[in-house]
Amino acid sequence: MTTEVITISPETLVSDLAQVLEGKNIGGVPVVDATGALVGIVTQSDLVARVQELEMPPALNILDLHVYLQIPSHLFQQVQRMLGTTVGDIMTRSPVTVTPDTPVAQIAALMDQEKVHTLPVVKAGKMVGIIGKMDLIRAVALSRSGATA
Repeated sequence: MTTEVITISPETLVSDLAQVLEGKNIGGVPVVDATGALVGIVTQSDLVARVQELEMPPALNILDLHVYLQIPSHLFQQVQRMLGTTVGDIMTRSPVTVTPDTPVAQIAALMDQEKVHTLPVVKAGKMVGIIGKMDLIRAVALSRSGATA
């Protein structure tokens, strides 16, 4: 777990976020409000999703009636993320979190199951660290070598 966590606010410009991720060579950052409360997470994947082409939902065409087979809010969210200019526009709200006591095997399973690479570590409602996939790799390497962390 990394305890010196780089965070960002929802008001941060997406261009500034990209510079932080590239400059610090990190895959994502927790998003915190003015009180320091965790409100989301934003990752490289969120930035990559912005440059994809908009995929229109499937539709049935009956005479001149177009019936879309997807909830309209889904399309709206996709457009909002693609056009958003601030971190708040593109972040994942209510991110999956773990506690300092969560076992490594459970963290690995959660990352795989939820398809996430970065998990905020929260204790008593406060963020105390962050765990990335590289942290898991280090933990496995240390356990194999017999060293303690």
